[in-house]
Amino acid sequence: MTTSDSLSPLGDDLLERIRSRAPGHDQANTFPTEDLAELAACGYLRALVPIEFGGLGRSLRDVARDQVRLAAHAPATALAVNMHLVWTGVARTLHDRGDTSLSFLLHEAGTGEIFGFGVSEPGNDLVLTGSITDARPQHGGGYRFTGTKIFTTLSPAWTRLGTMGLDTTSPDAPKIVWTFLDRSDPGITRKDDWDTLGMRASQSQTTVLDGAVARPDRVFRRLDPGPSRDPLIFAIFANFEILLAAVYTGIGRRAVELAVEAAERRTSLRHDGRSLAQDPDIRWRVAEAAILMDGIYPQIDALAADVDTLVDHGSQWFALLSGLKHRATETARLTVDQAIRVTGGSSYYAGNELGRLYRDVLAGLFHPSDAESAHSTVAAAWLGPIDV
Repeated sequence: MTTSDSLSPLGDDLLERIRSRAPGHDQANTFPTEDLAELAACGYLRALVPIEFGGLGRSLRDVARDQVRLAAHAPATALAVNMHLVWTGVARTLHDRGDTSLSFLLHEAGTGEIFGFGVSEPGNDLVLTGSITDARPQHGGGYRFTGTKIFTTLSPAWTRLGTMGLDTTSPDAPKIVWTFLDRSDPGITRKDDWDTLGMRASQSQTTVLDGAVARPDRVFRRLDPGPSRDPLIFAIFANFEILLAAVYTGIGRRAVELAVEAAERRTSLRHDGRSLAQDPDIRWRVAEAAILMDGIYPQIDALAADVDTLVDHGSQWFALLSGLKHRATETARLTVDQAIRVTGGSSYYAGNELGRLYRDVLAGLFHPSDAESAHSTVAAAWLGPIDV
């Protein structure tokens, strides 16, 4: 496995600049173009790319820690970059296990290409195991994709879109076809429809595929619909859930910091003008927020390190990963709630950072695995499938 030093490319000055821009992007509902340019310039988009491919060769554990820090400064920027990091992480995970099918992705990421994640579809709760996008085979091994992808984070900036569709016409059909599309393809359009409660700067717009062409050399998997033991599915699930958990954990981390600041800043006439940091009820809330968050950091570290070191959790892997994502997003939500109660009415104003975090953290409810899916996965791992 490729190794690296432990130094993060995310310097404190860079993170503070990114934080300073976050309120404006949220208010104006704009994409953080400057943030992405600075993150690219410092090499962060190449963090998970092995050194031999032109990257920094950082581990998944290192990058998960970086994402916690980035999200604590600008959650929507972290979420946007997350999807590029997921794809580079997927390619890295496969590479570390001797699978070279996404070596082209590592090469291109090493030279500056940006990868988007175009998997989610309206009305499709099968996620990775099924698709309502049509993948029509072409002479020579390519495909034309027709369908709609939603929540395409990083929409204004990606240059390559990782996506999938269902081939229903080949002799061995049905097959789920995985590929990467080029942004320049005329069959790809995006809707300017991202006007949401939170995570506004991520600009996770709808992408419409109308016969978009996938070249034969970009078709890297054809899988049977349904649950799969293919290493690709594990690699996607592992990187997606761990890095997503890191983003929301960053929100929780920042909420604790803001709760401490508020407790030390606010005073109480009821208690002779003393700081609320001396109030037992406020102290309990700050402590509860810190306790909640303290349990998540080592879980992210441990599972990311297990991916890095090729630990085999067997049939428990998907339960562990979906459980981590569920715990991280729910913990962040509860932590923000405690911080708001500590801060009081000022957090209810639109320009307050905690008010923005309150809106941003709710997006964690919608990412796979949602609460129902996570519990179903864990129940199946411990109890087996439901009898039919």
